[in-house]
Amino acid sequence: MEHKNIVATIYLKNGQAVRGMDDFTPVDDVIELARFYNDSGIDKILIFDLSDDDEEHEKNIHVIKNINRNVEIKVCAGGNINRLEDVKKFIYAGCLQVIVNGAKQGSMEIAEEACKRFGKERILVSIANVDFIFKHQEEIRENFHELLVLNRTVLDAIENITDLPYIVNFDACDYEKIVEVLKRNNTRGIAGDFINDPQTDIMELKFRLSREGIKMDNFAPALGWTDFKKNSDGMVPVVVQDYRTDEVLMVAYMNEEAFDTTVRTGRMTYYSRSRQELWTKGMTSGHVQYVKSLTADCDFDTILAKVSQIGAACHTGNPTCFFHDIVKKEYVEKNPLKVLEDVYGIILDRREHPKEGSYTNYLFDKGIDKILKKIGEEATEIVIAAKNPDPEEIKYEISDFLYHMMVLMAEKGVTWEEITQELSQR
Repeated sequence: MEHKNIVATIYLKNGQAVRGMDDFTPVDDVIELARFYNDSGIDKILIFDLSDDDEEHEKNIHVIKNINRNVEIKVCAGGNINRLEDVKKFIYAGCLQVIVNGAKQGSMEIAEEACKRFGKERILVSIANVDFIFKHQEEIRENFHELLVLNRTVLDAIENITDLPYIVNFDACDYEKIVEVLKRNNTRGIAGDFINDPQTDIMELKFRLSREGIKMDNFAPALGWTDFKKNSDGMVPVVVQDYRTDEVLMVAYMNEEAFDTTVRTGRMTYYSRSRQELWTKGMTSGHVQYVKSLTADCDFDTILAKVSQIGAACHTGNPTCFFHDIVKKEYVEKNPLKVLEDVYGIILDRREHPKEGSYTNYLFDKGIDKILKKIGEEATEIVIAAKNPDPEEIKYEISDFLYHMMVLMAEKGVTWEEITQELSQR
């Protein structure tokens, strides 16, 4: 049985997040809002582009691309789709799926084209009435992966016509009705304004729904508190790392209540030995730590926590508590990801701050044609080197190619995060 999804919705108008389809009042910074959803337990984000013209449409596409750079959860988008090219723009902006408006004339033809081009699993359709499904049963079965049901009163009728899974939009937080809907076999998830509200505790909602027997994607620990070896105070030390960079942020302690609270809420909670009380990181400062993973060491006496850190981890305002050097030896960095990011960072810096005599600046000055010519030449060199029995030569040619490719990435505004995200979806 698949997990049921809690789905947040972002409405975009002129590059800003707004309250709803018909209420264009701006809300939070859209990137910060997306990051919050990413960390707070939301499983998927639906984005509706409310643009009126191509210029605004492009602005919203740019925002969606930026959102996908900043989150790891699934993002689906729709709105202002008038041709296949519009579907392609959403997918190329990093969206896993695209939502076609079932009420819009011509949508079925666009969906059929998109299904052939990108695959059925990338296409959803939003519906508000049963009449649409009744008239298009065959096309829906052939072209769509999932339904977005905007009117939950039609669920019974929909299930009599199709067995496609669906996400249901709720106008209000009716808990009993939510439980009933989520227990339906075809329900994939729920959406609604109450889910979009940052004040809604998504992890607490998931916890309650799990107790109703609904399978949610929340923390179900493989180890319990009794599995750990505690220190003399009955606590376990916790080493905290940034989940993106692996930087060590801090060390703290948990007792049983802190451990259980952390697992239930998805926010790092510790026991303060000095104050003799429980504390959830960031409750006063706003520098919350959202849990990405908890791992026990070989002796079961230490926990490694990987977290999404909001703001600074240290009370001094430093990003990490570890910043006083004791001894330090220079070394050559060989971590592949770190090396590629560092080189790319240098290339970006050269573009922003040109340096006389820099080959990188020479390429930027000559323009895209020169960069593409060099990439073609280096690709040919790889082919030639691969025919050489000496494996050393190909190492240098691949390095040259990767460097010139990163110059092209910088020229076109493509990041390593976007590349790795695309690879992860294949």
